[in-house]
Amino acid sequence: MTTLKSKLKEDLTAAIRARDELTSSTLRLTLTAITKEEVGGKTARELSDDEVQKVIAKEAKKRREAAEAFTQGGRTESAERELAEGKILDAYLPQQLSDDELNAIVGQAVEEAKAAGAEGPRAMGAVMKIVNPKVAGRAEGGRVAASVKKLLAG
Repeated sequence: MTTLKSKLKEDLTAAIRARDELTSSTLRLTLTAITKEEVGGKTARELSDDEVQKVIAKEAKKRREAAEAFTQGGRTESAERELAEGKILDAYLPQQLSDDELNAIVGQAVEEAKAAGAEGPRAMGAVMKIVNPKVAGRAEGGRVAASVKKLLAG
């Protein structure tokens, strides 16, 4: 069992013992998503820590999107719960890059792409290929794409 998955299980046990309903339900749903990912496909397999982290990131993103939808629908109580669940999951993810750190990495990648001959808005794909491995798991794709577009536009 991967270390991240075992940590989730240990934290779930602790949350159940502490009668922390929010944390226990959030971790249960996350472990279920991990198990579903493990048995999905042609053969069952154990996920690596990186793959488990991607599942957790996907679950956290679902919570943020649901909170936004609930807020727009006027259901603030449900939105607050989704945000609280998202915060619990964020504790298992690597520290997110600040806007300044992200812009520095993207700026460097834009320079590399220009040196390779990519120019203007059409260079987006080339820049994203350079940036994505550097920020994997530490910045959401939408933030990265917006930063690349902004720097390529001038």
